Amino acid sequence: MEALKGVRILDMTHVQAGPTCSQLLAWMGADVIKFEPPQGDATRGQLRDVPNADSLYFTMLNCNKRSITVNMKSADGKTVFVDLLKKCDIMMENFGPGVLERLGFTWEKIHEINPKIVVGSIKGFGSSGPYAEFKAYENVAQAMGGAMSTTGVPEGPPFVTGAQIGDSGTGLHLAIGLLAALHQANRTGQGQYVEVAMMDGVMNLCRVKFRDHQRLTRGSLSEYSVPTHQGMGAAPRAGNDSGGGQLGNAIRCKPGGPNDFIYVVVQEAVWDALARRIGPDLGIPDLATDPKFATIGERRKNQAQMWELIGEFALKHTKREFMEILNPLDVPCGPIMSTDDLANDEHVRGREMYVELDHPQRGKWYNVGMPIKLSASPAVIKRSPLLGEHTDEVLKEVLGYDAGQIDKLKTAGAFSAPPKKK
Repeated sequence: MEALKGVRILDMTHVQAGPTCSQLLAWMGADVIKFEPPQGDATRGQLRDVPNADSLYFTMLNCNKRSITVNMKSADGKTVFVDLLKKCDIMMENFGPGVLERLGFTWEKIHEINPKIVVGSIKGFGSSGPYAEFKAYENVAQAMGGAMSTTGVPEGPPFVTGAQIGDSGTGLHLAIGLLAALHQANRTGQGQYVEVAMMDGVMNLCRVKFRDHQRLTRGSLSEYSVPTHQGMGAAPRAGNDSGGGQLGNAIRCKPGGPNDFIYVVVQEAVWDALARRIGPDLGIPDLATDPKFATIGERRKNQAQMWELIGEFALKHTKREFMEILNPLDVPCGPIMSTDDLANDEHVRGREMYVELDHPQRGKWYNVGMPIKLSASPAVIKRSPLLGEHTDEVLKEVLGYDAGQIDKLKTAGAFSAPPKKK
């Protein structure tokens, strides 16, 4: 049995943050009804690589859902929306500030229509505070949540991360909130409003940087390779430093391409074995007992030289070869995996984290798989829906409309865009 079988979600979200959340819930068995305007989610046509087909941007975020198109600017469309609210356990949206309210559906109104429904909302900065009316996108959230100021090298500009922590990270936070609120609604009979701001989500993911921010009020950060001092204020950018109590860094390997690196963490417990393995090859047989590196305190002070020595050894090996040397020594490490590496990796394929699907418009394509593995209810990943593919099905199965009602609503324009004014 699917973990969320029997849970019905009215998904009004679009682009990335909300669809990340609803796709995960759909993979866990929820019936997710993607409620789209007649023109569809904007990402259906964004960054399109196959003419007249839904883009990968859309297909990779909307698997296992049913699509219904509704014109919310028509009275009949709003009636369909209200009827669906009565039949759903969760409704979720990520409209700009005030959009749903201007359509006449405040949280209070939705709660009145269905007291048990849980409403999930993603905003850039939340519904309160001086930033509430501002618009946000992925990189804006990274900028304002603390990620960019702590990513990059000290002398260079701040950088965004390749991981979409502003959008997809916020979607993950919302999924947790919705499931908690649903659990409470099932106990009390009362739903609630669940809000996640993108800026707040990024701050949560930057938690260790706020740890370091507070440590700087009392002293320097000995594990950082860049100079720090008490009272310096903001936590600095520190390149590829590990950010934890153990020293870590990205080391270049042969043949020296853009992703020919391996990340190595030099724990206190592994230094002796590591030094004894690489020392002889470097012409330093007593590296393990060298006083400059013998203790973690000395290695922190001399870490630039330590990384230089490890890097000299690494240049003689590919990243995979170096990993094979380090793993038997219990040295935590991992090659820098490119998208091409991951798409063809045996471990990734074996864990079903890169899954082949078929689509009626675009043919064979791949999606990133389900990262949450449930032993008793593994996810079965199905393709994303075509625009409005399940409109009639949802109206009949969920709302119980007969053919006459559906035809009447179609004629009234409940599911289509109004004609353009001449």
